[in-house]
Amino acid sequence: MQGDHMQHRMMSSGLIIPAMHPANGRKLFAAKGCVVCHSVNGVGGTDAAALDASTMEPMMNPFEFSARMWTGAEAMIEMQRQELGEQIQFTGQELADIIAFTHDAEEQKKFSEADIPPDIKKLLHADKDGDDGMNMKRGSETAK
Repeated sequence: MQGDHMQHRMMSSGLIIPAMHPANGRKLFAAKGCVVCHSVNGVGGTDAAALDASTMEPMMNPFEFSARMWTGAEAMIEMQRQELGEQIQFTGQELADIIAFTHDAEEQKKFSEADIPPDIKKLLHADKDGDDGMNMKRGSETAK
């Protein structure tokens, strides 16, 4: 399931399992604001669990990841509203790509503070300066 090689899969019931693209998930993890509370590769917030691939099960059902998000949804949505001003919205494809990123160690090696958009980066630094529990660790500033 790792990498951009997984194709859409059609099940006999007519359901389609989407292709999962970790490179796009890396971009979305930063752009959607997940990085404000979660870290990957030592980069990001510390208010929620780190999502390093090294801590994931070697074989992972992506629906289990979604189920864990659902279980913590109430608290997560409240934190999103506090930190970002609104609840994060995902399409199914965006969530699939973010899940792929959380499970792809090679793609995570590429993740750095340089991936984080300026508006999200400001939130991380403002929270760090405000000493409210957020901590931005700096990754390498290498280009994507």
